[in-house]
Amino acid sequence: MLILFAFLSFALQSTFMTTEHQKHLEDLAEIRSIMERSSRFISLSGLSGVFAGIYALAGAGLAFWYFKMSFQNSITKNYLQIFVGVRSSFEVISFCAIVGIVVLFLAIGTGIFFTTKKANKLGHSIWDKSALRLVFNLAIPLATGGALGIILLYHELYYLPAPITLIFYGLALVNASKYTYGDVKYLGIIEILLGLTASLFIGYSFLCWIIGFGVMHILYGTLMYYKYERKSSVNL
Repeated sequence: MLILFAFLSFALQSTFMTTEHQKHLEDLAEIRSIMERSSRFISLSGLSGVFAGIYALAGAGLAFWYFKMSFQNSITKNYLQIFVGVRSSFEVISFCAIVGIVVLFLAIGTGIFFTTKKANKLGHSIWDKSALRLVFNLAIPLATGGALGIILLYHELYYLPAPITLIFYGLALVNASKYTYGDVKYLGIIEILLGLTASLFIGYSFLCWIIGFGVMHILYGTLMYYKYERKSSVNL
């Protein structure tokens, strides 16, 4: 009888300890989640990356049409002379600046829309300290690379803006990844590698730009959507 009583007491104690342990783990997970939300902006939507890639591809298609390029002659060093042969330096700068600004504003506007939608669904604030840190650390390298690209166009170094913008964009993503999903860092590294490849193989710089800003954004955005947002939508 004593043995049975001892066994039951041990079983009840074990169950109680297991329940308490599980509760502690859940509390720790909740604390970790709160700390993560306070230090990282996790409302960033993968769909914004998908649409940014689509806009970039549309901008590249517009460049093919405007400069009367074909895909075949764009992947050679000869395409570097197309800009000068078809349009004046002022026209090249004006067109690239306008298309770049339009693509940028469309990407930002779409990003804000989808990110706001995701934040509202999660019950998070979109403009908290982590979001401001993310924007600040993203904007400085991004603006620097864009300004340098325009300066290079002004000096008629038409083959350099593509690799320069890729490299600075990659640096911006790596710099900002500390304040959002860590996966952003890997996209940044890929962009930097594409920029270095474009600067080494000048004839492929426009193709690298299309892959970096177009294709990689679509692939990355799709991956992020299914990794984070799709899962949370199913759980909700």
